[in-house]
Amino acid sequence: MLSIENLQKTYPNGVCALGGISLNIPAGMFGLLGPNGAGKSSLMRTLSTLQQPDSGKITFDGIDVLHEPQELRQRLGYLPQEFGVYPGVSAWELLNHFAALKGIPGKDRKKVCEDLLKLVNLYDARGRAVSTYSGGMRQRFGIAQALLGDPKLIIVDEPTAGLDPEERRRFNNLLSEVGQSVAVILSTHIVEDVQDLCPQLAIMVKGEIRVSGSSEEIIDKLAGRVWSKEINHQELPDYEAKHNVLLNRLKLDETTIVVYAENRPDDSFQSIDPVIEHVYFATLKGFI
Repeated sequence: MLSIENLQKTYPNGVCALGGISLNIPAGMFGLLGPNGAGKSSLMRTLSTLQQPDSGKITFDGIDVLHEPQELRQRLGYLPQEFGVYPGVSAWELLNHFAALKGIPGKDRKKVCEDLLKLVNLYDARGRAVSTYSGGMRQRFGIAQALLGDPKLIIVDEPTAGLDPEERRRFNNLLSEVGQSVAVILSTHIVEDVQDLCPQLAIMVKGEIRVSGSSEEIIDKLAGRVWSKEINHQELPDYEAKHNVLLNRLKLDETTIVVYAENRPDDSFQSIDPVIEHVYFATLKGFI
């Protein structure tokens, strides 16, 4: 288990990125949801030993991460939000280079690279330069390099941002497969990715963890408090002024609104089963 205790980080410009984060992350897929600027990437960089916090403690399987960063790095796979590649270098050459940096013996590297490129469905494109890959192919290559060295903890930061729906589906299927055997932290602002993949999650806003737990526990926070109604487009401003509107969806000449309320606002509203998307927006708006 990854344990985070009272992690704090304020940058020289005065921005408080981590305001006392405490979180326990078990094995399996764990989702970290939050809007852009919530501090997710700061937390991921800190967990990946790329920056030091001002205070706090991180442990993973008995390792004191802040005092023994190299010990964690030997067990860590990391896919940052953006990663650079050498122009003209093929996927095979680059992965082999990363494998050497990871300390994988030369006699084993060929099979390791072959197996990983097959796993991420890039073996047939292994001779192409990674710089020529599509966004989804590059992200799949990123997972291949993150899996080098048989890591016990994998951190992926906004992996599907900018991918088309098909590439996103392929990447998420791959991530789900990987997450069956190791701890995977998926940091994203895309609710559907976490909703589909992660049985455990946390919601981060302005450098703080506002909600955490299993999907069931988190959804239960809104049980009996989510209501829906179809209205005319022109009525939306009035409803937003009178109710805690979580979200609205436009359909031709009507809009479906979803509101948060302790009791049914009026007889025209229908109770609906809450989902993670509702919890996310209720958290952002300060309703829970």
